[in-house]
Amino acid sequence: MIRTVFLIIFITGIQSTIFSQTYNIPTDVKRIVFLGNSITYQGQYIEFIDAYFSIHYPDKHYEIINVGLPSETVSGLSEPNHAEGKFPRPDLHERLKRVMEKTQPDLVFACYGMNDGIYMPFSEKRFKKFKKGINWLHKELEKSGSEIIHITPAIYDERKGEAYANVLDIYSDWLISKRYTDGWNVIDIHWPMKKKLEEYRLIDPAFVFAKDGVHPNESGHFEMAKHILLYLGETALAKTTDIKGLLSAHQNGAEVLKLATKRQKITKDAWLTSIGHNRPNMKEGISLDEALQKWKETDNQIQILLQ
Repeated sequence: MIRTVFLIIFITGIQSTIFSQTYNIPTDVKRIVFLGNSITYQGQYIEFIDAYFSIHYPDKHYEIINVGLPSETVSGLSEPNHAEGKFPRPDLHERLKRVMEKTQPDLVFACYGMNDGIYMPFSEKRFKKFKKGINWLHKELEKSGSEIIHITPAIYDERKGEAYANVLDIYSDWLISKRYTDGWNVIDIHWPMKKKLEEYRLIDPAFVFAKDGVHPNESGHFEMAKHILLYLGETALAKTTDIKGLLSAHQNGAEVLKLATKRQKITKDAWLTSIGHNRPNMKEGISLDEALQKWKETDNQIQILLQ
């Protein structure tokens, strides 16, 4: 009985948060950058958002740039034997200035936290490093004149380790608190994903968002995209349950997604190569000029599909 009451309060709280916290993208925003780690580099949630914006706001021609870098942290921490000792985790501090100079964004989304506790039980020392890194990132983007929206980390599946799942709960709660202590724009994907995972496991106990506990599958990326879009005022998506529903506003939604996916996969490697980074074994991108030309070509193809 107590657990049932708690869940009702918890779910009500999430719904209240979703609809009371929204951000309207300013009319002059053209270039949108996503910063993050391997989940952002995976980029499926960004592809979904790109396709959704293309369908619903075709006249905006948003240029959505994915510069997520696998293994990266904002805390500057790395495990003693990360990647079997081959290389330490990349640190956003090393490349942020170049990211901003190259991309010149109007709006930045930043999603960190998953790697920042370096997969160890909670430590106040590591937590301070995470908070220091996030505060630094926020100040740097403010100085650049770009608007920043933080995103709480995706969930770490507690079946892979309850201790680290708890670390990300704590990191997410702190980020959410910055809405109220400092007036930050913070999108919470962490707790809605946790709630949805519980719901799915009531139906199918074997359900997972991530086989490795970290990197979401399509269902996980859909939940991420949905709650980002809800925060951006797309409240009609509240009852949408899958990617088909997300793109159902146009008969060619699936084809638009294919094109959005194609250009995101091409341009993310081009941007990362052009910007430079310390992460070995990354795919070499084509030249940035060629990638931007391909972006224009796919945008024209999308516009034809939407006519």
